[in-house]
Amino acid sequence: MTEVYDNKDFFAEYSAMDRSVKGLDGAPEWPQYRALLPKLDGLNVLYLGCGMGWFSRWVVGQGAKSSQGLGNSHNMLALAEEKTNHGDISYEFANLDQVSFGEDMKNKFDLAHSSLVLHYLVNLEELVKQVHQVLVPGGNFVFSVEHPIFTSTYHQDCIVDDKTGNTYWSLSYYPDEGTRQIHWLSGNMEKQHRATAAYINVLLNNGFEIKGFDEWCTPQDILASFGRYGVRESPMFLMISAVKK
Repeated sequence: MTEVYDNKDFFAEYSAMDRSVKGLDGAPEWPQYRALLPKLDGLNVLYLGCGMGWFSRWVVGQGAKSSQGLGNSHNMLALAEEKTNHGDISYEFANLDQVSFGEDMKNKFDLAHSSLVLHYLVNLEELVKQVHQVLVPGGNFVFSVEHPIFTSTYHQDCIVDDKTGNTYWSLSYYPDEGTRQIHWLSGNMEKQHRATAAYINVLLNNGFEIKGFDEWCTPQDILASFGRYGVRESPMFLMISAVKK
């Protein structure tokens, strides 16, 4: 994923998107996601896939003690640094598929957060183990991914019924977990399709208790802006809140 976000043309397109320009307010799923977060006062926050740093700046503004962001795009990290003027926020280059936290990071964070990143990772279980290690007991792990219904198809296109005009999202390949090749904006990338049960079980099997769960569907009033991805009847994002036992 690093290569495509550090591609000049792709990054220019990505930077023009609402969620890049407006930050959290430009992410339509944000109100539902925010409801899964704990109270932030005094928390040390780990931001996995920190992008342009919007969440880091927001949590510190909401009373968090600190935020450490990890990202694997040089373009993103440069913008995050440029937009941030706070001594309790830091950013670091890291490949989340290979990250390994040292003993000095054990029980360091109260909250780990990741937005629309984990479905790109091949080695998700190892990252979950690492997150469990760095969270304090009772610490929260809150994340969103593209919904498994959305990632299941190999084509990522709506199916239109010729007779009714209704649109559908194909579930033909839902049981077939693994790599999906996609074209998005002007770039090609790979994502990993996992069934919903896989996200739940990777948490339960590695010392977490699930506290919250939500699914985001495209509201009717913004459906047209999603183009060929716009299907009201199926969820686009999966959001989970878990706690370290």
